[in-house]
Amino acid sequence: MNVVMYGTQWCPDCRRAKQFLEAHGIAYSVVDVEADRAASEEVLARVGKRAVPQLVIDGEWFQPYKPGRGLLIDELHQRLGIPRG
Repeated sequence: MNVVMYGTQWCPDCRRAKQFLEAHGIAYSVVDVEADRAASEEVLARVGKRAVPQLVIDGEWFQPYKPGRGLLIDELHQRLGIPRG
């Protein structure tokens, strides 16, 4: 599985997403949209807004949080094939 996270260093939801991935042993790479203007533009083009974090899982874009709801734990488990325990 190839997982890329588009995010920023200051974003609390980005930190939570990283913690989730690490806690479940999911290897991922990070693209800092503040340091990489082209990456910021790609997020805008793909999802219609500059919202982070964004995960790209095997080429499929997924926003792992919702404002007011936080990190989408159930959806992350499902999309990453992690059994719920």
